[in-house]
Amino acid sequence: MKLEASLKHFSPQGLAYTDSAKSTSPDRITGTDIMAALGSTSSRARFGLAAYMGKAGVSKSDEQQATQALYGYAMETAPANLRKTAGADFGWCMMVLAQFAFAEYSRSAASSGTCITCSGTGRTTRTQQARKVTYPWGKAPYWASRSRAVRPSDWECWQEVTEIVPAQCDVCGGKGKISARCRCGGKGEVLDRKATKEHGAPVFKTCERCSGNGYSAVSSATVHRAILKRLPDLHQSSWSRNWKRFYEGLVKKCLTEEKKADIAFQKATQND
Repeated sequence: MKLEASLKHFSPQGLAYTDSAKSTSPDRITGTDIMAALGSTSSRARFGLAAYMGKAGVSKSDEQQATQALYGYAMETAPANLRKTAGADFGWCMMVLAQFAFAEYSRSAASSGTCITCSGTGRTTRTQQARKVTYPWGKAPYWASRSRAVRPSDWECWQEVTEIVPAQCDVCGGKGKISARCRCGGKGEVLDRKATKEHGAPVFKTCERCSGNGYSAVSSATVHRAILKRLPDLHQSSWSRNWKRFYEGLVKKCLTEEKKADIAFQKATQND
């Protein structure tokens, strides 16, 4: 049984651990067996199990545990040039990289984050030009509006002013959150109009924007800007050559540990 099948244990509605009917299946797996298998997997691949459960949103503590494990791995395996560049802020930088790496590993088409532009409120302000009536010669007397000899322009003066008015956030559309879902709808593929026209039937191709993932990845420039808060002298060339490669290695570490946990769970649930 794959590790993803264990998630049904945490959502007991319509609980079914196998595809076979319970009355005819010779190898029925109960909830107790699942818990025992998870315990065995935790002893063999604790990092990978915590990372997967944190990514699936089962427990917040699993997410924190996986981030701490990734932070410890970053502290142990960081190259010497990163340690020298970070100096006294080395621990803080490794924690930031670990948090971003786990966020990238956990990212999916259903992920969303707070809009930075409006701070999650969905409302911002904008400036606009408006015409405002002023009375440079004093306010017009009451008889001025009734007199035919006096025109409004003799008393009134129009002036262009800049006003700050509330408006809806254009980035999130007033929702306060930004979805990671790509424009392909999270499917990872889009309609190839040219091929569809040639074949006369719908032909799909891999989405070029998300490379078939169905969601947009965390930009490395975002991680770089976060590191710049403590290391303002970290140039783009140094980031791309050393730091970015190490950051991508942390993301791959999460995937590797998840695969180890999946293998351990399959061994624990297989019937000899």
